[in-house]
Amino acid sequence: MTKPSLPELLHAAVTAVGGSERPGQVTMAEAVAEAIDDGSHLLVQAGTGTGKSLGYLVPALAHGERVVVATATLALQRQLVERDLPRTVDALHPLLRRRPQYAMLKGRSNYLCLHRLHEGMPQDEEEGLFDQFEAAAPTSKLGQDLLRLRDWTDETETGDRDDLTPGVSDRAWAQISVSSRECLGAQKCAYGAECFAEAARERAKLADVVVTNHALLAIDAIEGAPVLPQHEVLIVDEAHELVSRVTGVATGELTPGQVNRAVRRAAKLANEKAADQLQTAAEGFERLMELALPGRLEEIPEDLGYALMALRDACRTVISAIGATRDKSVQDEDAVRKQALASVESVHDVAERITNGSEWDVVWYERHDRFGASLRVAPMSVSGLLREKLFTDRSVTLTSATLKLGGDFNGVGASLGLAPEGTAGDDLPQWKGVDVGSPFDYPKQGILYVAKHLARPARDGDRADMLDELTELIQAAGGRTLGLFSSMRGAQLAAEELRSRIPEYPILLQGEETLGELIKNFAADPKTCLFGTLSLWQGVDVPGASCQLVVMDKIPFPRPDDPLMSARQKAVEDAGGNGFMAVAATHAALLMAQGAGRLVRASGDRGVVAVLDQRLATARYGNYLKASLPDFWYTTDRNQARRSLAAIDAKAKQEEAEAE
Repeated sequence: MTKPSLPELLHAAVTAVGGSERPGQVTMAEAVAEAIDDGSHLLVQAGTGTGKSLGYLVPALAHGERVVVATATLALQRQLVERDLPRTVDALHPLLRRRPQYAMLKGRSNYLCLHRLHEGMPQDEEEGLFDQFEAAAPTSKLGQDLLRLRDWTDETETGDRDDLTPGVSDRAWAQISVSSRECLGAQKCAYGAECFAEAARERAKLADVVVTNHALLAIDAIEGAPVLPQHEVLIVDEAHELVSRVTGVATGELTPGQVNRAVRRAAKLANEKAADQLQTAAEGFERLMELALPGRLEEIPEDLGYALMALRDACRTVISAIGATRDKSVQDEDAVRKQALASVESVHDVAERITNGSEWDVVWYERHDRFGASLRVAPMSVSGLLREKLFTDRSVTLTSATLKLGGDFNGVGASLGLAPEGTAGDDLPQWKGVDVGSPFDYPKQGILYVAKHLARPARDGDRADMLDELTELIQAAGGRTLGLFSSMRGAQLAAEELRSRIPEYPILLQGEETLGELIKNFAADPKTCLFGTLSLWQGVDVPGASCQLVVMDKIPFPRPDDPLMSARQKAVEDAGGNGFMAVAATHAALLMAQGAGRLVRASGDRGVVAVLDQRLATARYGNYLKASLPDFWYTTDRNQARRSLAAIDAKAKQEEAEAE
């Protein structure tokens, strides 16, 4: 029997999911197949509606090597495992004459821990364990969540938190889950043979396709202890998120609450002298954290440096003391020890990292009204780490609807540790970028309107003219507006003002309901508007007439006082580069491309993306930002924008009336 061709396989898969083949999808599949065969690296920009998941799954399954697919969002992970992979495997099975296996793998804390569930959890105030189910009032939200979890344990086959619907609070889940540091290990745990996390790992070892998340991919790369099975092919979907997710995993944090928790846990098993040393160091650290001022610490103040060294040394002493202690009076001593060690080691590692003072790290102090003071440390850049750990000994394909910024892939490539496309060198990963386009006709389906007449926005300044413009645009659109704001304060002020100006158009505000509820209500009522910040720029998929106007209040540059972004920008400038374009403009371009992508989600969608910031039309960097957006028809004519919105609204109302 002859080997089936890639077009045959793709046709079978697309038919199985009820779709239709698109030229961009075919181009993508061919490029992915070539990269896998060559062992090379590929960046693919595939616009909304291309069907990119099949564009990489089909060539990966056809090749026959194990592939890891890493995504940023739970929604895409579930789509792959519950819809795309089952249908694709069924469709390809007769042609491949084998049935590829697939599995999902997450971090250990995403799975229910049977030891915690049955034996209780170590508590901070007293020795031993306590029964969280007895301790929580059954009428409280926590108590109700815990009772649901106990019932769910008898039903679940996976123990995966995301299979529990509706979900439970983070506080409830923490009572019955453990981190990898807290885990006793399958060999030592009485429930190791039944462990959900271990079962997930075993399924992954046997699977041809392992679906995971960016965070676990980062942990696998950074920590050196492999958590993912060996694989020959890596595909990173939603790749525009990868750098921020890896940065998050590589960021350390130290708070007084975290340190005091380590003190309480250590006191159960460490000797009195070691515990007192840690208590004294914790008190010194907490006093200094009350005095510190927010911002980057280019040099650690002398008194804070001494406090961190005292904390590091005390943690080291306690770790040795706990390791040498055996106290059979402590209930489930191994679990109590593991939790204590996990807390103390976490404090030690961050304190040591900050005191070591690497030139590649950025340290800063933050204070939140709700969460209090914290000291944070993050890598200046993760590009070197990604170049070394990601692009070695395997073929890597990265894909997203937004990878080509300012007209090429080099900006995103640089953030991933890649030299400009086509650059040769023994130690430089070779890669190419492919833009497979979009099935949508952007110039006919959408308008990019820049409100050039508005005053240049000032930071946190009053923008009465912007609110006037926003009001007129919403009225012209008949509601149907997704408002993307560069700050939560801006979204709140606009919602408050417009609710009084145009009460006939309900305005939903991020934070007032869960994100899922907000999006559902926004989609259900065409007159409704939805205002919010960061997660709305990337997380809204509402095709149809409910979203015909996407508004950006201003270009979403990072805050000037953002310690990490400012440090990265300065580092580029010190190296002779353009820090503003490499960091701030790239950050803004990526967000704007994602935000503009909320408008056209289906072939029948029509509408306007309105940017209420004149700098997109007047500043030198404006062309770079515009080149990062879909190729909408462009105008700065406010009357044209309003007329177009009114016409689109009228047509939508006519179609709604006919549908009734």
